[in-house]
Amino acid sequence: MKHTFRIIAATLAAGFGAGGAQAADQVNIICSVQAEWCNMISTVYARTTGTKINVSMKGSGEALAQLIAEKENPKTDIWFGGTGDPHLQAAEQGLSLEYKSPSLAQLHPWAQQQAQQAKYKTVGIYSGPLGFGYNPELLEKKKLPVPKSWADLLKPEYKGDIQVANPASSGTAYTMVATLVQLMGEEPAFEYLKKLHRNVGQYTRSGTGPIKAVARGETAVSISFIHDAPGEKMAGFPVETVTPSEGTGAEIGSMSIIKGARNLEAAKKFYEWALTPAAQEMAAAARQFQLPSNKNAKVDPRVPDFKAIKFINYDYAKYGASAERKRLIAKWEKDVNSLPR
Repeated sequence: MKHTFRIIAATLAAGFGAGGAQAADQVNIICSVQAEWCNMISTVYARTTGTKINVSMKGSGEALAQLIAEKENPKTDIWFGGTGDPHLQAAEQGLSLEYKSPSLAQLHPWAQQQAQQAKYKTVGIYSGPLGFGYNPELLEKKKLPVPKSWADLLKPEYKGDIQVANPASSGTAYTMVATLVQLMGEEPAFEYLKKLHRNVGQYTRSGTGPIKAVARGETAVSISFIHDAPGEKMAGFPVETVTPSEGTGAEIGSMSIIKGARNLEAAKKFYEWALTPAAQEMAAAARQFQLPSNKNAKVDPRVPDFKAIKFINYDYAKYGASAERKRLIAKWEKDVNSLPR
């Protein structure tokens, strides 16, 4: 990993030239991607620009809660990564700053749409599909089939062998709830979630927790973003993925500058850097395999093939609204999470 840091830092330093940011610059970042990626971007950016980077790692639901709590006295400059819905909510609540990047034209249409819907208070930096992770060794040991559809997860043989995150703290799990509502209709979706509840062994705080548990043989199946699996496989763990045959949603991981940022100019420099192909290609170097938003970024072969997945037409504007998220999470807590398992 140190060798990777040196190569990337040298490449980026060549791109920056000698006139990078002044050593006095600093940026305070909430980072909602996996720790390895957070550490890599902060280390490389600090080394290549002389900027001091302070990183706090939080899931997207927790990040939004912190920004709401800090609204009158923001301590954060940039929120990097995590599902796009909470970023849209932050924009709606006036927590993020309108900033129209000159790099927007280089981004895929879905990333530009994310910016437009937020009135340029956020931008898409990657996308990743929702699906299932499974441990083939554990399935074979328990004589369980590979689940291939949402309907399969309700089969009684999976009781206690499924993990998913809690939608109140995890953008991944909220994406699942919103996906099912759009796929089935609200009442059928909640009937489905009640039945699924019987088979869930644990609701985790973090969206990446379930697939890590699958990889380590602690549970057989997870509902996860499938781009989280290749990194676990690279670490030697037995984990495979599948996307549900009925259709699925995808996250648009986003980035926002916080309104009232104390280090605004330094934050804008980081924001522009994070949209470059070289910065976005660092995700794969950190064993993260989302689809980068910059059209010129090289796509690692381990990134899921979006053309092979059946996607729903996910309404990011509707399900990214604060009132809708709050309502659906409250309904899940009352109608689903309160039930015995």
